[in-house]
Amino acid sequence: MTVTGVDMNQYLGAFIDETSEQLQSLNELLLALESGSGDDGTINEIFRVAHTLKGMSATMGFEQMTHLTHAMEDMLDLVRKGAYTLEEEDISVLFSCLDRLTAGLDLVRGGASDGALDIAPLVKTLHGRVKGGTKDMKEKPQSEAEVQIPFTDQERDWFAEAREQGMGTYQLRVSLDPACALKAARAYMVVSRAGELGDVIKTIPAVEDLEKDPFQKPFVVFLSSHETPEKIRDAVGRISEIRDVTLEAFFPALDGKASPERAKAPGGSSGAAEDLSADASYETKIAPDNGEEPGGEEEPVPGPAVGGKGAKSQAVDAMKRTGRTVRVDIGRLDKLMNLVGELVIGRARIERLAMEARLKAFEEPLSQLGRISGEIQELVTKLRMVPVSFVFDKFPRLVRDLSKGMGKEVRLAIDGKETELDRNVIDEIGDPMVHLIRNSLDHGIEAPGDRVKIGKPKEGTIHIAAYQEGNGVIIEVRDDGKGIDPAKIRAKAVEKGIMTREEAQGLTDEEAIRLTFLPGFSTASVVTDLSGRGVGMDAVKSKVESLNGQFLVESRVGEGTRVLIRLPLTLAIVLALLIRVGEETYAISLENVEETLLVRKEDIKYVHGTPVTNVRGEILSLRDLGTVLGTSVERGDAGEYPVVVVRSGRSRLGFIVDELVGQQEIVIKPLGKLLAKVRGIAGATILGDGNVALILDVASLHSR
Repeated sequence: MTVTGVDMNQYLGAFIDETSEQLQSLNELLLALESGSGDDGTINEIFRVAHTLKGMSATMGFEQMTHLTHAMEDMLDLVRKGAYTLEEEDISVLFSCLDRLTAGLDLVRGGASDGALDIAPLVKTLHGRVKGGTKDMKEKPQSEAEVQIPFTDQERDWFAEAREQGMGTYQLRVSLDPACALKAARAYMVVSRAGELGDVIKTIPAVEDLEKDPFQKPFVVFLSSHETPEKIRDAVGRISEIRDVTLEAFFPALDGKASPERAKAPGGSSGAAEDLSADASYETKIAPDNGEEPGGEEEPVPGPAVGGKGAKSQAVDAMKRTGRTVRVDIGRLDKLMNLVGELVIGRARIERLAMEARLKAFEEPLSQLGRISGEIQELVTKLRMVPVSFVFDKFPRLVRDLSKGMGKEVRLAIDGKETELDRNVIDEIGDPMVHLIRNSLDHGIEAPGDRVKIGKPKEGTIHIAAYQEGNGVIIEVRDDGKGIDPAKIRAKAVEKGIMTREEAQGLTDEEAIRLTFLPGFSTASVVTDLSGRGVGMDAVKSKVESLNGQFLVESRVGEGTRVLIRLPLTLAIVLALLIRVGEETYAISLENVEETLLVRKEDIKYVHGTPVTNVRGEILSLRDLGTVLGTSVERGDAGEYPVVVVRSGRSRLGFIVDELVGQQEIVIKPLGKLLAKVRGIAGATILGDGNVALILDVASLHSR
């Protein structure tokens, strides 16, 4: 990909990331506009997003995305000016444009161009609707407020101080070549050069916006300097890809009126500058450049940058400080996490060798090594953490589209979007959440008429929340729908031949609801394009358990359903309990361990053939872990047995083992494709002695 002789492939990753963010922002803005919570500011922000997307797409050479955003920009510009009023159908068309742009981004992400993107029908629709609904609008003279620039009292003081020191104060207006590919870099060079010749007092737009925005308009720098106007203008004009430079003497009046003292500097280009004022309540507008594309005549310039004076202007310093955050490919973070994992394994081996050799001299350096490696591990873990908003922000649009398609009125409430999870967990949890929301919409929330008949509000509610609890994160999805009827589940289980009628009647309501997790189990009488095939809850449960998470469903008939998903903060390094069964050592994540016990042989009783014991007045079911794993274990006449009590959902189970080895940080290693589906095994780890230990999947063992 080449634009103006520059290889743009190096910027492709940044384009994909930035476009993804802009499209998500556009989605949220359109939802706000449709719900009625938007205002003129929302329209302006949607226009800004479309303008930004157009500029980025044009720079990268993606013509289809450029043309589509340009057509969107044309419509929105007329809306901003009062020449066109958006209707509900217009918003639907804009949503369709959003979907088409998302499809274009998917093509780009897959290594293709956007040439295959069919935008012609949407562009035709946009132009047709605007043409048919445009209002006759008389040209209004530009108000004084639209052409005035706000200055703070401090900025006016800097102007005055410069004059007292015999310095000239100027307005430097710069237009870049429209073909300039790196506008932000050129803007930085201009501001930096101005700072070398004097003190930059203010820039419009702000220096931060100049750094990040693919702007098309001229920008303005206000500065004070001892240098002559000719020298300033020539120094800036020598920067490549600068199309036009205008330098004018400028001084803001202290009474809020336009300064009488404004003379064109020698060598400046023709064309009068705007009237300027010191009233801070006014908004700045810069006249459009003659080379600007049609449809984007005049737009507000972002708010002012508050500058400062010194040997080097604070504005220049701000420009230099901008971008202190960097985008890092997730693959690099994964590699860093793997290296940290190897460091943890190496530290454990050294500690074991030192302990076996009883080398006390190693205690202090090993302690220091442990502290440093722990801090590195914590830092890398935090680097991989991202807010759940990456997933949650997609759901308002999903609920909007599905509820309209089903003729239901549904309100989506979201809490805890700032809660953070490991990036790998975030990537995997999206699909299960979609299944849960679709189930709530299709099976849970009743039709508006049905809700009114039973005394419920016509509008149903789906509530999504995320919050941290201990070393994990809880994700909750609940609705106020009709709930899950255990009687229907029992009847369906008998109908499918899963169990007899007597067995079904013996199930508790909680056990009956758990049947919905079985593959292919569904109580839906009709298969729709949303659900009814019996794969939703099974898929959710499988995915959550593959992430070493736990899954719980609570429901009350007529009141609604509540689903709780507990997930680990990170998947890479966890604190685990090491146990021994026979000759093998296994690891269980401490997230799943409730407690450990020593149970005497005489305290083990049998109920219907199942071993149980009494723990503080509660009956605890026991299972021999060796038998569960298919390992032959001979314990002889041991008087007591170590027991690991684990929890899966609301159920507790005690696994009898041979030895409790102790707690240790372990690095989870995948087993590979051939062993990935072995039931009861979540992965493997390398112990301090170099041996491999399997990591047990408690949830799947619990159900065996």
